[in-house]
Amino acid sequence: MNRRELVGAGVGLFAGAVTAANAQNAAKTTGVTKIVKSGDKWQLVRDGKPYFVRGVGGTEKLPLLKSLGGNSVRTWGAENIQRDLDAAHAQGLTMTAGIWLGHKTHGFKYDDPKMVREQFDKAQAVIKAHKNHPALLAWGIGNEMEGDGNDPLVWKAIQEIAAMAHKEDPNHPTICVTAEIGGGANKAKALQTLCPDIDILGINSYGGLSSLSDRLKEAGITKPYVVTEFGPNGPWEVGKTRWNAPLEPSSTEKGRMYLGNYLRSVAGDSACVGSYAFLWGDKVEGTPTWFGMLLPTTGERLAATDAISYLWTGKWPAKPAPDILAFQASVAEKEIAPGTKQSVVCVARGAGDLAYEYVVRPEKIEESRPDPGQKALDAVRTLTSKDGSATFTAPTAPGAYRLFVTVRDAANATAATANTPFFVKG
Repeated sequence: MNRRELVGAGVGLFAGAVTAANAQNAAKTTGVTKIVKSGDKWQLVRDGKPYFVRGVGGTEKLPLLKSLGGNSVRTWGAENIQRDLDAAHAQGLTMTAGIWLGHKTHGFKYDDPKMVREQFDKAQAVIKAHKNHPALLAWGIGNEMEGDGNDPLVWKAIQEIAAMAHKEDPNHPTICVTAEIGGGANKAKALQTLCPDIDILGINSYGGLSSLSDRLKEAGITKPYVVTEFGPNGPWEVGKTRWNAPLEPSSTEKGRMYLGNYLRSVAGDSACVGSYAFLWGDKVEGTPTWFGMLLPTTGERLAATDAISYLWTGKWPAKPAPDILAFQASVAEKEIAPGTKQSVVCVARGAGDLAYEYVVRPEKIEESRPDPGQKALDAVRTLTSKDGSATFTAPTAPGAYRLFVTVRDAANATAATANTPFFVKG
């Protein structure tokens, strides 16, 4: 409504228009989030109240996340940002909205002004379009795009996007996500010195999480941080067989890793403003079960989910996921003859009756990649057991394989997993 229309409409209509405008402005500023320091402690303040991130990476099963005490989700790119923001808002959750930045290993050239400008323009369009969404918590600018952390052009591009984000949207902080903090903390130092418009360091940390807090302090990092991914030790951080197959922890062991590492470097550090556990859902990376906090396809809760719920709420679920007490297989980490008879036993404890399923799959021989879209290789053996013990015939085709066990408590929608690699000799 322009000024001439307002004058013609009279005082009453003018007052109504002002009231409507005020309501609209109030709606636009809902969810204002700042990063502040009080004494020696950093914290997020959202709509005037302290806000500690209790989050996960992923946007599936949000009612379950809410029921377990979660309050936020994180995405990596903006392809489905409107859908994801709306879904989070429907559950009373917030979202760190990811803005994907190019990786040099994928062909992006930070020394190409045209590519850099197009990336900047895309980021600006996303921020302009969604800065007033009530579920928005922060902008997650990039994810592990820094490589070894030694290219100043990467940090220059990040700083330019972060400065633009502050100009377009002063109501939400900026986060830049790196793979760990680099040798000598070079990545964290670069963000602190070269990217002043990055408000919060975003750090993906797995096996190193237990020492992250100490390493940041030793490096003189004074910016606050959020752990943007954490979970079990990755395939690159564990022991391997002679044929280079990584040894995956059981879901029970993973639950302990989530618990202990969080207590050391998330709950125990005044510079940390929260975390996003990885991964809410499932994906194939290393194996089909390595990083998922929920069982693939069917979505039952695993021990990692129970652990983070305890960390968020101070209470364990009344009916927790099963514990794997023992998992022994005659093929475990061995080279065996083709077509031979083999045995396996799993001992687990749960809140209800348990069912056991064993699957043999060929091992994926290429290097594990973090990009989406990977699929597990088809099973060559599948069998079930009521008591956890089973026998099977080894594959006849030579090569690397893996034996998986899934323990289900169907009544309580919970599960447990474990596996072991083996090799069939030619």
